[in-house]
This record gives sequence, C-alpha cells and structure tokens, in this order.
Amino acid sequence: MTTTDMTPEPIPRRFDVAIVGAGPVGTALALLLAQRAPQMRVALIDARGPQAGYDDPRALALSHGSREILARAGAWPHPAHAVHAAHASSARANTGLATTPIQHIHVSQARRFGSTEIDFREHGVPALGYVVRYGALMRALDNAMSQVPTRVEHSPQAPLSLGATGASGELAPGLHHFRPYQAIALRQDAQQVTITLGTTADDHAETLHATLAVNAEGGLFESQTSRPRARDYGQTALVGFVTCERPRAGWAWERFTADGPLALLPQDHGYALVWCCSHDEAKRRRNMDDASFLAELHAAFGDRMGRFTTISGRAGFPLGLNALGQVVDGRVAAIGNAAQTLHPVAGQGLNLGLRDAFDLADTLVHHMRGTHEARGSNTTAPHASAANATGTGTGSTSGIPGPAALAAFARRRRADRGMTIRITDLLPRVFGIEAAPVAVLRGMALASLDLVPPLKTAFARQMMFGQRG
Repeated sequence: MTTTDMTPEPIPRRFDVAIVGAGPVGTALALLLAQRAPQMRVALIDARGPQAGYDDPRALALSHGSREILARAGAWPHPAHAVHAAHASSARANTGLATTPIQHIHVSQARRFGSTEIDFREHGVPALGYVVRYGALMRALDNAMSQVPTRVEHSPQAPLSLGATGASGELAPGLHHFRPYQAIALRQDAQQVTITLGTTADDHAETLHATLAVNAEGGLFESQTSRPRARDYGQTALVGFVTCERPRAGWAWERFTADGPLALLPQDHGYALVWCCSHDEAKRRRNMDDASFLAELHAAFGDRMGRFTTISGRAGFPLGLNALGQVVDGRVAAIGNAAQTLHPVAGQGLNLGLRDAFDLADTLVHHMRGTHEARGSNTTAPHASAANATGTGTGSTSGIPGPAALAAFARRRRADRGMTIRITDLLPRVFGIEAAPVAVLRGMALASLDLVPPLKTAFARQMMFGQRG
C-alpha cells in the first residue's frame, strides 16, 4: 500500500444550517439555534475578525421588543461591554454606558402644525427603546456565544480537530464559527445547499454542504444589487454625536424638516444624530466647520434643548429601500439587510432583522420537534415520517427541518415585514411634500394620535414589537 493510499480522505463538512454573515442579525440567529437546538450542526460564516465589529462606532436604536429577544438569548449589553467599546473609540473613550434608554419620543414637523409624544409609562414597559453601541452589542453576542459549544475554524487548510467530529466521523453537533471567511458562491439542488468559502489571505477555497442556508450578509444600500422592490430616496443620512446646553434625559426626537427627517437619540450624555438630506446638502454640511454646522442644526431642530455645543464623528451614507419580494427560495432564506434595507426613519431596520432571526429560529425549532414527534408516532416507517414533517422526501437529515420550515417562516414574517416596509417607505415621502394642504393633513394625523389613544397605542406597539402574525 502506498503512502497516498493511506492518506485519509477529508471529512465532508455537512451542516444542518449554514448562516452567511455574522453581524448582529446572523450572530443572533446562530446563538438562538445553538441554545435552543444544541443537537443541530450550525455553521456561522464570518467575513470579518472580531475586532472589526468591536471597533465599529455606530449607534444603534433598538426597540423594547429587540431587548427582549437579546435578553432571552443572554446577549443584552452590560456596562463591561460598553467600557471595551468606548476605549476602542477615541472620540468618546471616557464614557462607559452600555445602553441609553429612550423613555419618551417627540414627533413633530418643522414650521408646521402637529406633534405628538409617546411616553413609556402609557405602554407598561421600562423604556420604549435603547441606544446601543454596535461594538457593545457585538461583544455581548460573542460573550453569549462563548457560553455554548462553539468551534472556531480559522484556517481552511487545517484538518478538523478530533473534537469536531463524532464517533461516526461526522461533524459534532453545535456551532462551528468560520472566521474570517467569505462565502464566494452558493448553489442549491433538491438535496442540499453547497457553499464555497474563501479567505482574504490566499486563494484557497473550501466547500460546505448544508440542509438549509440563511443569508444574513447585508451591507449598505449603495453596495447592494437592486432587488424587486427598490427606491432611491436621493438622500444621505448624515450621522454624528452632538452635545447641547439643556439635554433631556431619556428623550428622543424625530423632526420632519423640508430637507428630510432629523432624529436625535439619547446616547451617553449627548445625542446620536441622524440628519437626512439631499446628497449635495449632506456633502456641504460634512465640510462645514463645527460652529457653522451646529448653528444650522439648531435652526433646523429648534430651541427645545438650547444651543448645540459639540459635534464629532460626522459621516454619511446614501438612503434607499431595497427589498426582496420573497424571503425564501427553496432551501435558502434571507433575513436582516439581506432581505430588506430600509430608510432609517423610526429606526426599524435592525429591529426588523432581529425579529427575522427570532422567528426563523423559533420556526426551525418547532419543525424539528414536530419531526421528532412524527417519527415517534410511526415506528414502522421513521424515515417516511421525517420526510413528511420536513416537507421533502429527499435531502433531509432525519429530524432536521427542510424547505417546509422555511416556507412556514416566510408566512410568519409576511405581515410584520410588509407593514414595516410600508411605514418606513411612506413616512419620508409623505413628510417630504411641502404643499400646504398636505402639511395640514400631516399635522392633523399627528395630533390625532393624542386624541385617539388606541391609535397611538397601535403605532407604539408596531414600533416596539412589529406585527405578530
């Protein structure tokens, strides 16, 4: 026997679920599956190293519903996570708040009649939402993942460790974290999904197989290919961190101006700014000196909190709607920004993505339980009952959900996704119409929220929890 004959063949990497993209949404899905279905073999494909996420300075607006999802997974940021994130950001390295609660939201239109206030006490929650640093959230998610069985694969050339395989030679159950890798190709057939991985370090490629795949790799609107439902708003979101003379703790502000929506979200001892305006205006404002910028911001926002005193971290990104018509295609599902990119008005993008992740994990777990129950009730034909439970007679690992589970997920997400897309698409366009009659109608609509409490409650619950269907 030659040496070549004695060389063992590589162990095929076959997973039950492969998740492409390890931002907050993809990581949350991987964590929920690892916690609730530890018998699953889950691959999380992460194109970035951990430090890139920890160093991300963005401020995120998370609803109370998103906090409940993350807290249930043990991934709600604590002060220790914020201390690390703050030291990674030289602009505000002396702060250590993990989350800043939003207890009141004031919505108004500039120089026009009509406003409303939403108060957390009216809705029986500790806060309507929270402002969280991206880096603190990723640290919290990674810390929670360290509490479940996880194997990190750093090099495609390295053989699988003995601990990664079971007695049968197959991959052991649990979470397998491929970092840093990129999914450079994905294809499916009736049996499985095949994913080709590559690294930035060399041209070596590796192949994974999975029963189901989830695309959670989103990115910004400007870098995405066009999807069936797309709209370029012709605007840039100008972001930064501002301080003012008379900050109001726990208050968030959404001000509709002639340029576009202007939001101020409480963060640490100041405010995260999101100022939507035309591309030319955003470029001009990014290049202004601080004093001129702050004076213009004061003119747009008003005197509710006095003068604005400092601005840091100015940046901008183009705005658009870019959404799939269907979030499931056979054995592949899309969630988060891979399924829809929204206008930032009302801060719904990440919250919708986290609800995607929760509902997908919940659906897969329930279908897995249904499969086991079906198998147990038909001892003479276990493979047939498993096929019926997963909705496919071929290519399904016994007890593992198949395409039928993804179809159920798509139905479950239809109402929430459709409503959220419609609201975030309609608001900036309707409030961008300057005609006086339209402005009067908008003012009446805002005022009606205070006059008709059930209407305000329905709107607030949509913003906090989405549509449950």
